[in-house]
Amino acid sequence: MPLIPEEPQIHESAQGPRATPAAGRTAPTPRPVPGPRSAASPRPGHPGSGTARPAPPAQRTHISAGKPQAPRPENRAVPQIQLIPAPADGALDAADEAVDLLLDSGRTPGDVLVLTTGEQHPWAAHELSFGEAAYWAQHDTRDDVFYADAAAVARASARPVVVVAISGGSADAAARALPAALAKATALLIVCGDPKQINAVLGTDV
Repeated sequence: MPLIPEEPQIHESAQGPRATPAAGRTAPTPRPVPGPRSAASPRPGHPGSGTARPAPPAQRTHISAGKPQAPRPENRAVPQIQLIPAPADGALDAADEAVDLLLDSGRTPGDVLVLTTGEQHPWAAHELSFGEAAYWAQHDTRDDVFYADAAAVARASARPVVVVAISGGSADAAARALPAALAKATALLIVCGDPKQINAVLGTDV
């Protein structure tokens, strides 16, 4: 009997409905209520102003911790110390850039605590306008980067990364803030300020 040639098989690529871009998506407004944010989200600061902070000094020096002189539990690992040289009036900007780099590298916002020795960070000043209870409630939720005056460091809980901006205040204030900040950092301490002052307090050397 004659052979019937095998019919060619035709494969059709299934096409499902195409995703359409969401319409009307807008950027979140400055928040009085905290919430988780990704590294790509804008950092808190200058609520409602829309004005970018000037760029901090490009130069930075990284140093590994030797044996910083600060009280801490014996079983706790010594955190790494990184120093970003900056004048007092540029320390806030340098700290903001450091936070951006941390988030871009994959750090969770709730891992980061920022302390200032001079003027309050704009985010902290804004949130404190709603009252201290609401302000510290955001600290306790650990959903976001938290900014505080270095004088209140005792009230802050430990976080993997602590960033300190030596943005003014007395030399004694910095001398008290740096060891306390080191005690709060479980993995990394970043200090933005005058290297000589920082080295004298922490016992490190650039």
